[in-house]
Amino acid sequence: MTTSIEAPVPTADPAVRSIVAGRGAGRWSVLLALVGVLLVACVLSIAVGARPIAITRVWDALTSFDPAVEDHLVVRELRIPRTLLGILVGVALGVAGAVMQGLTRNPLADPGLLGINAGAALAVVAGLTFFGVQSTLGLTWFAFGGAAIAGLAVYVLGSVGAGRATPVKVAIVGAAIAALLTSITTAILLIDNVSLDQFRFWAVGSLAGRDLSVVAGAAPFVLAGVVLALVVARGLDGLAMGEDTAVALGQRVALVRILGALAVVLLCGAATAAAGPIVFVGLVVPHLARALTGPDHRRLLAFAAVLGAILLLTADVVGRVVVRPSELEVGVVTAFVGAPVFIAFVRKRRLSEL
Repeated sequence: MTTSIEAPVPTADPAVRSIVAGRGAGRWSVLLALVGVLLVACVLSIAVGARPIAITRVWDALTSFDPAVEDHLVVRELRIPRTLLGILVGVALGVAGAVMQGLTRNPLADPGLLGINAGAALAVVAGLTFFGVQSTLGLTWFAFGGAAIAGLAVYVLGSVGAGRATPVKVAIVGAAIAALLTSITTAILLIDNVSLDQFRFWAVGSLAGRDLSVVAGAAPFVLAGVVLALVVARGLDGLAMGEDTAVALGQRVALVRILGALAVVLLCGAATAAAGPIVFVGLVVPHLARALTGPDHRRLLAFAAVLGAILLLTADVVGRVVVRPSELEVGVVTAFVGAPVFIAFVRKRRLSEL
């Protein structure tokens, strides 16, 4: 029988108890503050854009909707679905990045950098072009398959050769796979102009033009992915100490890896099918969350979900105002912010593992 080895916090000393309780309460206070920031981001997402709408008009649209008023239609038909989708995709990418980094012990793990988004994008284009799939649900299933195959290919190729799959090695393989898949996607789109018209705005990563049916189609998969991520949270804590230590502590490492990988595929597939391939959110958000919570994945996942939603909504609002009256797609904004952060991570000396 395997026994679980834990190092209990000495609670006999009241001072120790107060310090531990204070740290826990402080972290959850920070999380509540971040939820407040998210609410502010939601208000800005609904009110700010190429067509500014006063807060009072937003409130009227929510409480006494009049379809004859154009501002009310903009709020109810465009801004609210866009905001809900931003929250959903931000949560999915933030949690997926945290799980990926925990599973691989790789601080460079990100759905975009490791080719998972590119695999999902290629699968969506194949569904549009060769199978005539139009529904969000159908495209989501294609995105799941593409994400899973691309992720598996990167891990297998990154493990080839001397040594194990190191973070930099996997990042290089992921970049190569992403470039290959993107080239194939571009070739298909150049052949089929109809698919190109459907794909061109989706490809850069955008929340614009999506309605509530897209949100409803992606939400169950994101919810399932988040639940699976929470289920494997304690297992990810064990993996952080090394696979041998995790086994010694009674962790079922193989099951943790399978469920964690399934969570990543669900989250990335749903997010990519709904909003397109958005990069760097899954890379940056877990590092920000880890700085606030430490290595405990139960807290880390909660913070990553909220921070991911904040980052994506904020990037979307910024994209609406920097080039008025046009818009800069949210995928472009996140890439502009995330690229320098990625370079800074690569240049850090101690980058071998988490």
